[in-house]
Amino acid sequence: MGKANTVNIKNKKAKFQYEILDKYTAGIVLAGTEIKAIREGKANIAESFCEFNEKGELFVINMDIQEYSHATHFNHQPKSERKLLLNKQELRKLNKQVKNTGLTIIPLRMFLNDRGYAKLQIALAKGKKLYDKRETIKDRDTKRKLDRIKKSF
Repeated sequence: MGKANTVNIKNKKAKFQYEILDKYTAGIVLAGTEIKAIREGKANIAESFCEFNEKGELFVINMDIQEYSHATHFNHQPKSERKLLLNKQELRKLNKQVKNTGLTIIPLRMFLNDRGYAKLQIALAKGKKLYDKRETIKDRDTKRKLDRIKKSF
């Protein structure tokens, strides 16, 4: 499986819009055409988020997996809800923190593990305010200026 580690779909906006508190790796329940489309790199997690249903199961919502090009009429829906697989303790802990403190769960990265299974790295996150985002931009600019000065010497 040489191709297993080539799929690495990131949510680049996540670290800018959210303050990440805790990270988890979850499996995803997928259909056959969905995993084939992911292996081609045709997935997007930029606008997605995670929610619990009334049974306490975690679902990723608004994750876009484009239709598989070589499929027949049995193709999947691009933006359907997909169940995430975690331990019961992790699910309970996440559910409690989301309900009590108003935190959100966002996907950071989708990848294939060494066995070829699609995994989603999710994070418990707190939304940043506008001034926090300005602070992030300022820090990034000062770091860039410092690197330029160091490079010239």
